[in-house]
Amino acid sequence: MKYAEISHFSHPKHNLKYDYTEKPFKCDGCNEVGIGSRYRCSSDHQSCDFDLHAHCALPSATITHPFYKKCKFQFLAKPPGNERRYCNACQKDVSGFVYHCRACGFDLHPCCAMLPMVLDDGETKLFLYRKVSSSCHRCGKKGRSWSYRSSCKKYNLHVACVREMLVENWRELYKGQSGKRIEGKSLALKNTLEHHHRSSSKGKVQKCCEIAGMAVQFVISAVLGDPTALIAGVVGSLISRG
Repeated sequence: MKYAEISHFSHPKHNLKYDYTEKPFKCDGCNEVGIGSRYRCSSDHQSCDFDLHAHCALPSATITHPFYKKCKFQFLAKPPGNERRYCNACQKDVSGFVYHCRACGFDLHPCCAMLPMVLDDGETKLFLYRKVSSSCHRCGKKGRSWSYRSSCKKYNLHVACVREMLVENWRELYKGQSGKRIEGKSLALKNTLEHHHRSSSKGKVQKCCEIAGMAVQFVISAVLGDPTALIAGVVGSLISRG
């Protein structure tokens, strides 16, 4: 459910208004990068720069997840205990809002907990798996974290790898200075894809890279907290289709 304006325990001084942005922002709840739907401080004070993912602004008190059928995840404002904790979906540190299962000790970033089980734009369909046996197009390795895999089972991308691309570039994205480093990542990923399919003909390699490129864009927008985010001009350049 979407509200135009809300009050939130993490920012009691001012209300938060619903907003949509195609520029990356840092969520002040989970401390992860975001794009698309957010709740932003309604104050006119420039010093009050406060944003929350929609998932962080309107969390459920408890959730379940099909990957962990015996678990009941509780929303917490900060990770429990003093030990370093990581998200079981993307393998990255948890430093803010989190869904935590007290019985099993599992943790999920709010956006990771809400990752769609299926991403479908009408042409390309990607399914979320807890584990897959095929190698990732980004790192070339198997296992590691949750993955999105195409229905044809030829294209696989770790959620952790997408998170790494975002973490490596979030400062440039956040400040609107994405050009040079993003292009470098685009080239690196393009080379990875071509190496992964070096036995195919040139035409098949290009088609494969185009489909995998679209897949990455879908997964990036989902990890950022908004599967519907129009991000081609911001992080779509992570992929080169040329």
